[in-house]
Amino acid sequence: MRNLRLLSWNVNGLRAIFKKGFLDWLVKDSPDILCLQETKSREDQVPPVLKSIPGYHSYFTSGDQKGRGGVGLFTREKPQGVRFTLGMEGFDDEHRAIVADYEDFMLFNVYFPNGKASQERLEYKLKFYDLFLDLVDRLKAEGRRIVICGDINTAHKEIDLARPKQNEKISGFLPVERAWMDRLVEHGFADTFRMFHPEGGHYSWWDLKTRARERNVGWRIDYFFVSENLKDRVRSGFILQEVTGADHCPVGIELSINSQGHD
Repeated sequence: MRNLRLLSWNVNGLRAIFKKGFLDWLVKDSPDILCLQETKSREDQVPPVLKSIPGYHSYFTSGDQKGRGGVGLFTREKPQGVRFTLGMEGFDDEHRAIVADYEDFMLFNVYFPNGKASQERLEYKLKFYDLFLDLVDRLKAEGRRIVICGDINTAHKEIDLARPKQNEKISGFLPVERAWMDRLVEHGFADTFRMFHPEGGHYSWWDLKTRARERNVGWRIDYFFVSENLKDRVRSGFILQEVTGADHCPVGIELSINSQGHD
């Protein structure tokens, strides 16, 4: 067995964070797998140096809306297969996911929709949630080990944001959104961070406009969930709050897997 270090980070613009030392940070941290959300870059806009980092395979996808969304994956081990679609009819045009199939597990790197813009977008988000849970349920029933990571755009419990009472009518902490996260857990997916850190005060997103990060008035909306058949393989769950450059910070896990060499 060997341990993998997996990180997930909503970078709020890959080209913007590239100018803030992203490559130096990546080389120094040297994760086995890094999942990015909200890259805001089509593949032809990704800085060429990021497509040829020694020791990494890289994958990028984005929707049709310029400067919106987008996900990326850096991985030391080449996956057995990579998909840029979830196969959810009517919900793949925004290209919100990269699915990487490794021998030991399936990795879902997902930028879940934000429901704040309108009632229509909230309904889109909730439907996306439901279809996604159906998808991972089917795979789990087939015996697949599953890792889900990304910006879920919802804080699950009151402990997951600094000011729950003030935000209980705001998308991102609505009862209906939180109920879906309850269902995700009930269906056998574990919140890896809470396996190791039951206490409050840990967040992954802060409002830049109000300098909320300096006061640690934040939300935990970035997650790693694993299926119950992988739970015993999770060695740690953490938030890299000291890593700056975006309104989110990276989150991660260490996962023990069957020993394989890098590709």
